[in-house]
Amino acid sequence: MSDVTGIGHDPDAFEAFYREHLGEVERFVARRVGDVHLAADLTADIFLAAIDACDGYRGDLGRPGAWLMGIARNVVAGELRRRQRELHAVRRISGRRLLDEDSATRIAERLDAERESRRLYAALDRLSRRDRALMELVAIDGLPVSEAAVVLGVKPATARVRLHRSRRLVHEHLGRPVPAARIEEATP
Repeated sequence: MSDVTGIGHDPDAFEAFYREHLGEVERFVARRVGDVHLAADLTADIFLAAIDACDGYRGDLGRPGAWLMGIARNVVAGELRRRQRELHAVRRISGRRLLDEDSATRIAERLDAERESRRLYAALDRLSRRDRALMELVAIDGLPVSEAAVVLGVKPATARVRLHRSRRLVHEHLGRPVPAARIEEATP
């Protein structure tokens, strides 16, 4: 596991951190956006934000991956809010970086692989903002409920109750029965 506190001033520490978490961040972004260029930009922005925030990392609150997912969540949410505000004024290609063909192909493949996840996000839109964030961190990004609770600033027991309720609502919206194992797992 890489040293988070060193990524802001040690290029080798940053490279190790970047390599360790790049796939996780790319999957996180690909599940939330459908545009190759935006996905590449957000991935870079997430790591830049991690460099800026590295001095505030506290290992006692969770593993570095969970901390990075909190940063990723904020960066992506901020970008989506910004895009909503500019939707009527700015059209598609404004200010994007050019990607080489291999990078664009790799990102496009990642976006295609996550198409079903984006369908799930349409169902998640029916949840409150706090319940959706919890569901994303646990069910999609793979954080344990206790770490997701830390990221969101709630007690683990509260997170388990909210997660149980949210799973039921999402499954109902998708027209699928809630798996019995999922119900038991979320019960405090």
